[in-house]
Amino acid sequence: MVFAARMVDAEPGTHHGGFERRLRECREFFAMPELSHLPATRLRQALYELYATGTYTHTAEELLIGAKVAWRNHARCVGRQHWRTLKLLDARHATTAEQIATACWKHLRIATNGGALQSVIPVGPPPRADGREYRIDNPQLIRYAGYRQTDGSILGDPAHLEITETAPELGWRGSGTAFDVLPLLVSTPDEPLRHFPVPPELVLEVDITHPDYPWFGELDLKWHAVPAVSNMDLSIGGVIYPCAPFSGWYVNTEIGARNLCDEDRYNMLPAIAAELGLDTSSARTLWKDRALVELNRAVIHSFRTAKVIMVDHHTVANQFIDHVEREAREGRPCPTDWSWINPPMSAALTPTYHRLFDRPDPTVRPNFIPRAPGAGCPASGTT
Repeated sequence: MVFAARMVDAEPGTHHGGFERRLRECREFFAMPELSHLPATRLRQALYELYATGTYTHTAEELLIGAKVAWRNHARCVGRQHWRTLKLLDARHATTAEQIATACWKHLRIATNGGALQSVIPVGPPPRADGREYRIDNPQLIRYAGYRQTDGSILGDPAHLEITETAPELGWRGSGTAFDVLPLLVSTPDEPLRHFPVPPELVLEVDITHPDYPWFGELDLKWHAVPAVSNMDLSIGGVIYPCAPFSGWYVNTEIGARNLCDEDRYNMLPAIAAELGLDTSSARTLWKDRALVELNRAVIHSFRTAKVIMVDHHTVANQFIDHVEREAREGRPCPTDWSWINPPMSAALTPTYHRLFDRPDPTVRPNFIPRAPGAGCPASGTT
């Protein structure tokens, strides 16, 4: 199927929660301490524009500060301690699908940085006055295709069957391997959905090998270095930016305990257990746990060998506790979704598991807003 540009609301100036909410969020945004250096006339100017047109235009400085605070406010992100390092690419001039794709390629080039990954966000234009959006349909800028086989099995990543089936209708042809990079699917108010193959030189991938088991390389596993989440809306001061992919770096468990591990993803634990000679006749042998540890050892080893930034789940948990305590010293709450910031393996061995946090507040802005359940952490990507 081919998706049309998404309609936010048929009535100008009322989409994404209504005009009164936009006014309130605008006032709250300019009241932030981070913007206290702006003259009082700036708020009046923004409100005047908002009343007159239903929206207003952020300066580049406001956009950068808003994006940084959105990261700091995102309750599902365990990597928020790096919020001050975010780099902005102002892509609000990009009004064609090709221009948006070009902005994404620039994003990947800067973010990859030869493996010394950087946190980057290109921000495209907000919705038009008629409510029609500029949109990227991929959940991340780099994702792998999933091909349905005649026997019902899936070759590649089952999470992306729909995009894999849509892309050929737009002219894309995959190679039929387990790790085919999907094209970027972009729509605008004036164009139907278009596809743009990701330039291969912008896709840094890491082959997965193991420090102790040479056979691990024969599994032919790999993963891309840059997680760039593209299915979340950036909300700043009453203005929504639906085209704002955000990248950081991976926690090992996102790859080793989810992407390559989940039964509805690459489901590699049975194959790894077989190579390890484990007894898989009963869950009580803990064969899944043992295979899971070795898979994560392999992921960490491989990224380190390739000199690509990655953080392990123990280190990032300690960093997050430091961040929460730093926020408290600065007088700020730190709303946190406990279920998201704890790792999917060995959670009880991390400090985040053993304490409570400020409850998530879905009304906090600026923020990254999921378009659908399951949209995840913008700092390191979803699983």
